[in-house]
Amino acid sequence: MNIPTSIATMLAGILITLLSLWYGQNHGLMPIAASDEATLVDGLFNTMMTVGFGLFLLVEGTILIAVIKFRRKPDDETDGPHIEGNIPLEIVWTAIPAVIVLMISVYSFDVYGQMGGFDPEAAEGMPGVTQVAMLGGDEMSAPLIDPSQAHPKPHHHMMAVGVGASPDRAGQPPDLTVDVMGLQYAWIFSYPESGIVSGELHVPQGKDVRLNIKAQDVLHAFWLPEFRLKQDAIPGEDTEIRFTPRRVGDYPIVCAELCGAYHGSMVSRIFVHSEEEYDAWLGQQVAMQSASPDTLAQRLDEQILALTTPLSDEEFLAPYAHEVGLTAASLESLKGATPVLNELLSS
Repeated sequence: MNIPTSIATMLAGILITLLSLWYGQNHGLMPIAASDEATLVDGLFNTMMTVGFGLFLLVEGTILIAVIKFRRKPDDETDGPHIEGNIPLEIVWTAIPAVIVLMISVYSFDVYGQMGGFDPEAAEGMPGVTQVAMLGGDEMSAPLIDPSQAHPKPHHHMMAVGVGASPDRAGQPPDLTVDVMGLQYAWIFSYPESGIVSGELHVPQGKDVRLNIKAQDVLHAFWLPEFRLKQDAIPGEDTEIRFTPRRVGDYPIVCAELCGAYHGSMVSRIFVHSEEEYDAWLGQQVAMQSASPDTLAQRLDEQILALTTPLSDEEFLAPYAHEVGLTAASLESLKGATPVLNELLSS
């Protein structure tokens, strides 16, 4: 059956669209979404995967069709027709990427704004914080402003140092504030309202949480993969993350900045509790505060040590090998592939 080109093109477009939409929602590349902010970021990521997969199918499909349809015929030694320039085609393939990039940029800024990325409160009243972008009026020409000469404006839009309150929570205090200190090679969490100090982060489900992040020695990066949040911990400069945890469970906290020889062991856990469980944990921790300072310090050391115990090479690499599908059988099959690989596998 000879299908007209216009019909075939339309069917191919529908098929590519359906496959792209399916893959964009089912790629399985992201970890569990444990916060409201993670849902926003995943929506953006899924959109980019949908567009990217659609372009991949379009480009690779076109190449495949061209290879088959225009392949050299037997005994044909002649050159192909000389084609030079095609203005309409060049306009199309320039305009389409430009429109896609523009749309994704607008979507990205919208997501960042909904997460509180442009919260001016995050930068107001903080010593040492300078405005670096999103300035209005005549200030736009100033790339860097001395804090002593800045003109505070209650609702002035500027680049926040971290992720602040979402627009619907702007101007409202958080339900819970936790001070986070990064130091080689641990995270220390302090709860100012209760006086609790812990090596783990405990937060209640569904509450607005603000983390005030500092660094004691070198640059660290406080990363919550399941919450899609990461913020540098900078010596001498306070930063913050504000988020709403939605999924009960415990999740990893990782330092995402190379901060020293034992950077890989700078890990901790965040526990998201139901409100009742959080109150019970809080009461237990407050009761423990009656112990002597030396006992509290010893408990904190034990807690951090339990989270940062050095692992052997095998223990450290085991989860990554499992994740990429490496097994003893697959490694055995690689023996003899190259002398270097053979030597590594034999060691």
